[in-house]
Amino acid sequence: MVIDSHCHLDLLAKKKDINQVLLEAAKAQVAAIVVPGINEQNWLTINKLASEHAMVYFALGFHPLFLKEVDNESIIRLEQRVAELKNNRKLVAIGECGLDFYQGRENELLQKSLLIEQIRIANQYQLPIILHCRKAHQDLIALLKQNPPLYSGVIHGFSGSYQQAMDYVNLGLKIGVGGVITYERAQKTRSTITNLPLESLLLETDAPDMPLYGYQGQPNEPKMVNLVLSSLNMLRSENEQTVTSQLLKNSKLTFNFCD
Repeated sequence: MVIDSHCHLDLLAKKKDINQVLLEAAKAQVAAIVVPGINEQNWLTINKLASEHAMVYFALGFHPLFLKEVDNESIIRLEQRVAELKNNRKLVAIGECGLDFYQGRENELLQKSLLIEQIRIANQYQLPIILHCRKAHQDLIALLKQNPPLYSGVIHGFSGSYQQAMDYVNLGLKIGVGGVITYERAQKTRSTITNLPLESLLLETDAPDMPLYGYQGQPNEPKMVNLVLSSLNMLRSENEQTVTSQLLKNSKLTFNFCD
C-alpha cells in the first residue's frame, strides 16, 4: 500500500471523472490521498471530497501564489475553520503554505507573515504542515528555525540540495518525493533523495501537475504514485519491501492516519 501525500484532487476533477480516478488509485494500492488547500475558494470543495470518499483527506491553508485577496481577516477565518473541524479526522494538516519567490519578492513580507501565522495555527491544533517552496529555500529554512513547526510536516515536491534537505529533516520535517526523480536529467534531486534517511521521505504526485517521465502532456493522477515508488526503489540501496513499508509508516506517522 502507498499514500499520495500531495494531490490536488479538486483540480484533477476538472479534467477527469473523479470516481474513475479514485477507482484506479485503489486498484493501484493507493491507501490514502492528501488534498492540500490553496485558498478559501477550494476549502469547501476539498472538505466535501474527503467526506464523500474514504481514501481522501485534506489540509487547509493559503498557497503563496494565491494571496491576492488574503489578509489578516483571512487568517482569522482559517483559524475559525480549523477550530470547527478539529475533531474531523479527515483534516490532517495545515497547508499548502510556504514561500515562492519565482516571480520576484514583491510580496515577500506578506508571504512570510502569513506563513508564520499558519505555522502558529498548526502548532496550536497539533497538526503537521504542508510546505511549498520555490526559489526560497534559505529564506524558508531561516524562518522555520525561528518559527518551528512542532508537529512535523513535509516540504512537498522537493528539488533542492542535500544540505537544504537535511536542514529540513533536522527541523523534524519530511521530504516530499515526486515525479522529478523519474527524469534521469534531474541528477541533483535524484542524488539527494538517494542519500537522505529513508525515514524522512514521503511519496507524492502533485496531480494533476508534475508529470512523470514518459507521461508529459497528460494530467498526473494519484495512481502514478506507484511509478514514483518504482523510481525510488531503483535509487535506494534498501530492498523494495523495506522502502515500501517505511514510506507507508512515514505517511501514517506524519498525518496521524488511522488504520
